[in-house]
Amino acid sequence: SPICYNVARKPERNNFMDYTGRLAISYYNTIATINSEHKVYLVQHQENKKIFIKKVLDVYNLHIYEYLQSHYITGVPKLYEIYEENGQLTLIEEFVSGVSLREFMDTQTISSDFIIRLICELCDILGTLHSLNPPIIHRDIKPSNIIITPDNHVVLIDFNAAKYLTDRENSDTILLGTKGYAAPEQYGFGSSTPQTDIYALGVLLKELSAALPVSLNILDSIIDKCTQMNPSDRMENVYKLKADIQRLKQSKVVKQSVKPAKWKKFIPPGFRTKRPWKMLIAAIGYLFIILTSLCLQVENPTPITLWANRIIFILVMLSVVVCCFNYCDIRRFMPLCMNRHRIIRYLGVFLLCLFFINLCVLLLVIAESIL
Repeated sequence: SPICYNVARKPERNNFMDYTGRLAISYYNTIATINSEHKVYLVQHQENKKIFIKKVLDVYNLHIYEYLQSHYITGVPKLYEIYEENGQLTLIEEFVSGVSLREFMDTQTISSDFIIRLICELCDILGTLHSLNPPIIHRDIKPSNIIITPDNHVVLIDFNAAKYLTDRENSDTILLGTKGYAAPEQYGFGSSTPQTDIYALGVLLKELSAALPVSLNILDSIIDKCTQMNPSDRMENVYKLKADIQRLKQSKVVKQSVKPAKWKKFIPPGFRTKRPWKMLIAAIGYLFIILTSLCLQVENPTPITLWANRIIFILVMLSVVVCCFNYCDIRRFMPLCMNRHRIIRYLGVFLLCLFFINLCVLLLVIAESIL
């Protein structure tokens, strides 16, 4: 749950309240609502028909978004338009194809190689932000703010909690972040620094390591160093964290730990995360498929053809589940499923489902002709 207390009113800048900025924003038509609570929308430009993300922020640092608009940073969505009016900031930013790390963790098998690559890419992004003058502190690093692209790269989003590092403040005057990931200084016990983001990386690393099939105690010392209460006791910078993580690549412990995980990819969708509510829904779904197939009737059946139809029905339903939940990474065989545009990806999933359904029907026709 987000933390947001004592939010001060931000001064508006008149140069952004002009007709030019308003006109630029008006060229983007809303085609879908991504998150109504956080005012995030999928929009399309009227002229070039390209897809973008539109966000309306109530809490923000205008100067940071101005910098991000004029300076592209690898691993951060490109900003195309910003417009401030009536205490709100409207953003038009690059549409990044992919899934959030939260969704990835819920549906995919986590490996040590994935964790190492993820943390290293996040360190590169944050290293760039922290090396600016003055440094930019993100202050809200969490799985839902990290996008995993189809080619397995990392994009860091949502800078509404970000701030510049200044020496003038002894403590944060605006408390922003997410409970569980926010460092102690974000609760008013000090001023946010690059170590604030390092704390969140440590929490993230702990959550990722807990999702591994086997425990990696070798990560405990790194996590402990990142999540010290006192910022001065944490990692010196993200590059030191990256160096420590990269050393794990050569670790025999890490290489051996991922071997028992091979079986996990065969666990049915719904049971991979071991979350009780998901397992319950999955069990009910699979039971429904089985019971429905047992109730299936055909005209003038023989026992063999009746059971052939029931088995094919089960295969049809399971093929839909396999495609929709990307079981064993089945979508890699359909290039459209890896497209950066969401609508095209959905079309790819639909076509993949259609292929398996037709394959099952063909098997049924062949079975009936033989029997």
